[in-house]
Amino acid sequence: MYILQVGFNHLTTPVEIREQFVFSEQKLAEANVHLKNRKSILENVILSTCNRTEIYAVVDQIHTGRYYIKQFLQDWFSIPMESFDSYLVIKEDEEAVEHLFQVAAGLQSMVLGETQILGQVRDAFFVAQNAKTTGTIFNELFKRVITFAKRVHHETAIGEHAVSISYAAVQLAKKIYGNIENKHVVIYGAGEMGELAVKNLIGAGVKNITVVNRTLERAEELSRKFNAKALSDEHLAEALFEADIFISSTAAKHTVLTKKDIEPIQKKRKGKPLFLVDIAVPRDLDASIGELDSVFLYDIDDLQHIVDENRAERERAAAEIMEYLSDEIHEFYEWIVTLGVVPVIRALREKALKIQQETYESILRKIPDLDEREKKVISKHTKSIINQMIRDPIIQAKEMAAKENREELLSIFIDIFGIDESVKEDVKQRAKQMKKIMGKKAERKTVTIK
Repeated sequence: MYILQVGFNHLTTPVEIREQFVFSEQKLAEANVHLKNRKSILENVILSTCNRTEIYAVVDQIHTGRYYIKQFLQDWFSIPMESFDSYLVIKEDEEAVEHLFQVAAGLQSMVLGETQILGQVRDAFFVAQNAKTTGTIFNELFKRVITFAKRVHHETAIGEHAVSISYAAVQLAKKIYGNIENKHVVIYGAGEMGELAVKNLIGAGVKNITVVNRTLERAEELSRKFNAKALSDEHLAEALFEADIFISSTAAKHTVLTKKDIEPIQKKRKGKPLFLVDIAVPRDLDASIGELDSVFLYDIDDLQHIVDENRAERERAAAEIMEYLSDEIHEFYEWIVTLGVVPVIRALREKALKIQQETYESILRKIPDLDEREKKVISKHTKSIINQMIRDPIIQAKEMAAKENREELLSIFIDIFGIDESVKEDVKQRAKQMKKIMGKKAERKTVTIK
């Protein structure tokens, strides 16, 4: 038994290739089932986002597992294997497990530390689980991964600092005003940067947003997406008069607003503060605007400085997370090892419960006049005795499973408790599987956070 990760991501694969391998939400469960039905695939989860398509699988053999996952991709997307094989990133066992932890924690994201990917990993797991393509290994692994990612986002600063220009603009506005939820924000320019700014504003709780654009139709198109207002740039002065925050992101080749444009508007505002953020290159707003009273002007260089500082903060947090991650992976593999003791514990429980049942039936034969309540009390207490008696042996068996001579120790355990000899063969088979897994574990490598 081995763990594999096979897929494409934004770090290694151009978008024109990635976009050909996106699983639709509607077909994801079906895709998981199709993959599970392939030879060598024991468990699987498919993660498909705008930046990555990755398949995680528990397989019986590395070589055949890799091949049948590639074959599945070829068949599902009707794309010849040779046309995408060179782009595939394939990781095995501990490296695959580490990668999944990093992905869920946002360490492999385009924006370091973003939290959206955690929800996508969780949803991908739930889809696979509901489709019954996960089992013992992945049910445990993904539970640990999701819990870990939640914890590090809560305990570290990985997601607390703006690392995109548009997000930094919104964070800066929050610093100036404190709470911006009730502020009127005007976005000048309906391109990609403007749309990102609107998304970040909505994420910050802002409800009053106006999009101004040279072409009204484009402003209306963007506004409809986010339930905002739309104006053509003929109404720019009107929008500025009403604005608390003005974010400019046009594609103009020259300055679109000067000090002379803003000065009369600011006089009409009677000194009401105006926060201006210019995220355009070339700049939309003339630098002299910042000389006006109660006007606060920031350009992309100011924001880039914030972004660079914040990225450094996130990188420090990422390094901290990597230290935690080493322990998580070690604990997961320790849990893997204890799986070898499962048949022993199950057989011990079954034997103990059989003794309890035989004893209970014997009591009923000897005392036939017991009422239902008395029968329930006897059944409950005899089971309690059994559970207390086997609790410590079960703990010991689990500890034996973590030792190097586990097979020998468990064999002695089986003999002592008179467990069916057939369990020894089951233990041997599981021990072989565990040796394969543990044998594949390479020495820990230094990981570069990209």
